[in-house]
Amino acid sequence: MNKLIVANWKMNLAPGAASLLVKRLDEKIKPDAGVEVVICPPTLDLYPLAREIDRKKFKLGAQNVHYLDEGPYTGETSPQMLRGLADYVIVGHSERRAMGETDAQVAKKLAAVVRNGLIPILCIGESLHDHEHNLASKVVVDQLTAALANLTAEEVGGIVIAYEPVWSINHGDGHVVHATPENIRFAYRAIRSTLEELYGEGGIANVRLLYGGSTDPDHCQAYLETEYVDGLLVGNASLNYESFSKIVLTAQRLEK
Repeated sequence: MNKLIVANWKMNLAPGAASLLVKRLDEKIKPDAGVEVVICPPTLDLYPLAREIDRKKFKLGAQNVHYLDEGPYTGETSPQMLRGLADYVIVGHSERRAMGETDAQVAKKLAAVVRNGLIPILCIGESLHDHEHNLASKVVVDQLTAALANLTAEEVGGIVIAYEPVWSINHGDGHVVHATPENIRFAYRAIRSTLEELYGEGGIANVRLLYGGSTDPDHCQAYLETEYVDGLLVGNASLNYESFSKIVLTAQRLEK
């Protein structure tokens, strides 16, 4: 199974700056069959980037989506609109959950993404409070089970799941607590056992598991070498072409 490295630019970079960053990444990164690279820019940047990126090197993803294909929802983007522009869609990111997105909404969005032929990157993970009170496994399992409520076993087999412990995410204040490989293995064992219990071992063979907690060039190799990790969801470091290209090159080297 190919490694998957996903850049989440969040609410950064107007179209001109986005185009420049992609050009810089294009200079640094060579195509590699063993590593798939996905760029998730703001929605405003998707159309211009779709026209200029090298699809042999990069795929595009959206950071959010509405669960309906159309309707009177000012400011929203439907999954139907993303078809032809994006390949992936991030669903249930912790920052959206913090703004009030519920498990029920995540489940609807996940189903909408799959229905429209896009690949969802489902984000799940526990808060600092949950982590300190040994509730990580329960939170992860509850979020996962709720999110998959509207999918069939066959549909689940094609999704990507990103474990992003909220307590380890760099929110821009410079304070970062990095998860240990054992933290990650503990969460992934809970994810895998839940998927196997619900859908059987064969039904989840193609589900890719990403790690998404403050990934940077200094820690990416340890994460990629951790059991069960199929790739990374990169936040702040993806806005720096030197840092992100180093992460991609590390993944490519490890796949050789």
